[in-house]
Amino acid sequence: MSDIQAKWDAIYSNKEHSPTASLVLMQNQHLLPRHGTALDLACGQGGNAVLLAKAGLDVSAWDVSPVAITQLRSFADSNNLSINGQIRDVVESPPEPNSLDVLVVSFFLERSLCKRLLAALRPGGLLFYQTYCQQKVEQQGPNNADFLLTDNELLSLFSTMKVRVYREESLLGDHQQGWRNQALLVAEK
Repeated sequence: MSDIQAKWDAIYSNKEHSPTASLVLMQNQHLLPRHGTALDLACGQGGNAVLLAKAGLDVSAWDVSPVAITQLRSFADSNNLSINGQIRDVVESPPEPNSLDVLVVSFFLERSLCKRLLAALRPGGLLFYQTYCQQKVEQQGPNNADFLLTDNELLSLFSTMKVRVYREESLLGDHQQGWRNQALLVAEK
């Protein structure tokens, strides 16, 4: 068992299973295709996978944590949802090229993987991405800057894609209002 797997197993073992989709997917689900193949990458408890399955897509959900995948499989079975949950190190075994119509990544950042994620999307495929930024008004998410986006970095990482939705408010204006601490992107290949 890797240290990363042990860390996430411990987190999910002590967390009630309540799958919740990311804001980027919830607010922009109207952009989803009516059918196709979708992946919830580094899925955790699988909230994105649940939303994608309810939308009628053929869904896989991958995570390094057997605890999280077991929780997701149990939830999917009890709710008659077809989700292919797999225990998988997404860095070691990323999705195959030209294999996905929809890819959702939330609260996971591995910059070295971005070109392979782009390659996994079919022409016209959609990427829904949301994660934490370095410039934030509250201490949320990772403390390690390696796992935090720099200003506009999400746009740079996927610069060859067509941007359909982007939001990153950074430290502008009244910090008590708006959507802070994260960036979100919906882009089309």
